Amino acid sequence: FPFPYTPYLIQERFMAALYGALEAGRVGIFESPTGTGKSLSLICGALSWLRDFQEKKQQEEARLLALEESGQEGKKKQQLPSAEPGHPESKDTAGEPDWVTAFVQKKEEKDMVDRLKEEQIRRKKREERLEKIRHNVQLKYAAKRKRSEEDETKRLLQLSKEVLSEGTGVDVVEQLDHNEEELILAEYESDEEKKAVTGLEEDDDDLEEEHVTKIYYCSRTHSQLSQFVREVQKSPFGKDTRLVSLGSRQNLCVNEEVRRLGALQLINDRCMEMQKNKHEKSDGEMEGKKRRVSRTVCPFYSYEQMQFLRDEVLVEVKDIEQLVALGRETKACPYYGSRYAIPAAQLVVLPYQMLLHEPTRNAAGIKLKDQVVIIDEAHNLIDTITCIHSAEVSGSQLCCAHSQLLQYMERYRKRLKAKNLMYIKQILYLLEQFVAMLGGNVKQNPNCQAVSQTGTVLKSINDFLFQSQIDNINLFKVQRYCEKSLISRKLFGFVERYGGPATAVKTNKENQKLAGLQNFLLTLQQGSDKEGDPPVEPENEQLRTASPLMQIEGFLSALTNANQDGRVILNRQGTVGQSSLKFLLLNPAVHFAKVVEECRAVIIAGGTMQPVADFREQLLSCAGVDPARIVEFSCGECAAVAGRGGPSNQQLEFTYQTRDLPQMMDETGRILCNLCNVVPGGVVCFFPSYEYEKQVYAHWEKTGLLTRLAAKKKIFQEPKKANQVEQVLVEYAKCIKRCSQAGGQMTGALLLSVVGGKMSEGINFSDDLGRCVIMVGMPYPNIKSPELQEKMTWLDKTMPRAAGQAPSRVLIENLCMKAVNQSIGRAIRHQKDFASILLLDHRYARPAIFNKLPQWIRERTQVKPAFGSAFAELRKVRTFILCTA
Repeated sequence: FPFPYTPYLIQERFMAALYGALEAGRVGIFESPTGTGKSLSLICGALSWLRDFQEKKQQEEARLLALEESGQEGKKKQQLPSAEPGHPESKDTAGEPDWVTAFVQKKEEKDMVDRLKEEQIRRKKREERLEKIRHNVQLKYAAKRKRSEEDETKRLLQLSKEVLSEGTGVDVVEQLDHNEEELILAEYESDEEKKAVTGLEEDDDDLEEEHVTKIYYCSRTHSQLSQFVREVQKSPFGKDTRLVSLGSRQNLCVNEEVRRLGALQLINDRCMEMQKNKHEKSDGEMEGKKRRVSRTVCPFYSYEQMQFLRDEVLVEVKDIEQLVALGRETKACPYYGSRYAIPAAQLVVLPYQMLLHEPTRNAAGIKLKDQVVIIDEAHNLIDTITCIHSAEVSGSQLCCAHSQLLQYMERYRKRLKAKNLMYIKQILYLLEQFVAMLGGNVKQNPNCQAVSQTGTVLKSINDFLFQSQIDNINLFKVQRYCEKSLISRKLFGFVERYGGPATAVKTNKENQKLAGLQNFLLTLQQGSDKEGDPPVEPENEQLRTASPLMQIEGFLSALTNANQDGRVILNRQGTVGQSSLKFLLLNPAVHFAKVVEECRAVIIAGGTMQPVADFREQLLSCAGVDPARIVEFSCGECAAVAGRGGPSNQQLEFTYQTRDLPQMMDETGRILCNLCNVVPGGVVCFFPSYEYEKQVYAHWEKTGLLTRLAAKKKIFQEPKKANQVEQVLVEYAKCIKRCSQAGGQMTGALLLSVVGGKMSEGINFSDDLGRCVIMVGMPYPNIKSPELQEKMTWLDKTMPRAAGQAPSRVLIENLCMKAVNQSIGRAIRHQKDFASILLLDHRYARPAIFNKLPQWIRERTQVKPAFGSAFAELRKVRTFILCTA
């Protein structure tokens, strides 16, 4: 494998296993701890396979073309006699004459050869064009200069129009009417009534290659993808790989007017509306009855410029930041320009939310047939699929959307087409019934309506549809209408214009009509701004002002799932406004099945993939993957030490019944004191919850144990507010650095954190920041949660028992150990890093639990009889795990 340096043995094993899985078309679960160069191993292993695969494919194509050219005449001579009259027609096994079979076979071969020739021509054109762009600076910037000239011409024309229009006395009221045209819904035609033609008018498929095998690399966050692209740039494949970075409009949009909307849904709707305006502009100008003002078209949505941007993307590997900078420079839309580069790309980098959601996948032009998908940082894959396809709406949102939509319909009733009115009335009816299911009425303020029967009720989808009396409405059509008509965007524009208290409306009559909407919005705003609430971040502020119909569309879409795959949760709390409806997806495999069915190979990778039983049973088996197709790989080489008994031989079992006992909290404090005396640098201690961490801290403060701890380590606590996390981490790091330089009695810092909190995932406690990670107890999830109980019931009904254990019990243990593995994975962040890991609970020693720890922790575990003997080992080895029982 080409590699930028001599690879570690772990990396060689990883790349060899990856290459084998891709070659055999397997579904692989790959685990490689942080610090083992996983990203670079993925790049070099996967791109090596792709290079070899393409070479073999081209050699085979060349062989077939050469065979076709050399053997064409000979084939004709052999096949002609069988079709001559007078020869007896022999029959094949299907009953067809030989000459018919031969003709069909010959035609298939000819079609394949013709297709290969076309692909060769396209490939040659693309390579020649990209080579020109790569080496010809003049050609590279010719399109940019042409665009600048066009912009200057448009600007001069606009100035001329403004000069001519001066002094004409255009009526302001008439102008407002023209602007308001943008709020009117266009005439809607369903998919059955028209054949939708998508894409741009121009047709240029010179560079498109339908059969280019590519790798789709997915990760969780924008920063992880950027880091991966930078690794590709530094790798031996950096100059020759055609890589495309995909992202949301929020990350890729370069139109400042649209970016200012803030909320992702608003940006999406506005972008689609401006794109639609480009195609409808000519139709609007042809109207004879009344001249309509041409609607806003995005200046960056230029076919020619986006083709230029596409070529630039394919010429050189660029991350999202570089792509956005190029879009601003060339005045071309990076969001659409990058999508036009997908057919000719070899490596496509994208967030895995985009790949896992089929409508988004289709909209982006992603075709998975016979392709390779690599999902990195996949430890939360099941939760991510569940989250993407679940939805929740509050009573306030339902009532607010109903009020807004009713006001909109009343104002524009005479302007709306019959089909639009029909669908709006259906949506209004749905909203009324949803609020009725929460025990309320849409005509009253939801924050003033008390709910008579509080509590949580779970229903199947069918039961919910029947009981809410909406089973006679085709939700598929309503959801499709919302998506295609952009009604939520129109409604947002309407509220933006008339929802504010300072907005002047034309007549007193209209003021009366819209007064209810304004008052309703004001009461909602006042109700949400309670004293003591944390300040709202700018993005949340944008989301709060967006139309709630956007959120409701997601709930309607979720209700179209199969009855057995999900549940509807009715959460009635205090008032109707505080109550909510939530769709819970129970079977994530139903949305993952298409990915594994279509793809040649799927690799699920991460630093900590244990317990893998969840992936095998809940995701792959339920998705119909043959167990023989699944392959697992795990690597890691760290020594480990296990000890039994604490300083006073107190058995450590942090159950809900025993963890509050004073002796348990005292014993935990004494263990921390002993560790802080010998462990240099930073110590990170994880508790099961914020409440328990607060309780233990108060007990230590009362007994004086906190003072003993503070003598060796400065104590920090994880804050609940996200905007304070960075400050705590900075102070924690400064303290450790200061102590290591100054020497003295204080040797570092102790950070009290919470499992599942802000610091249990995505934070690197490398080197001195995390020389010891402590896990207090086992962070089992809240078994009384209605959602978890429903998931457990569903698993017990659908999954087979494993090793005598109920699937629901396995789920609880797996959720617990997944949280543990993520937390302890914060330490040992690179090859030469070292840390101790202390698991404070005797239940970790049970084989069923211990085997769910990552392999790099389980390997070479030494069992020590007592805490003291394990403690003695601490001074001898640099990397170890200490498990007390």
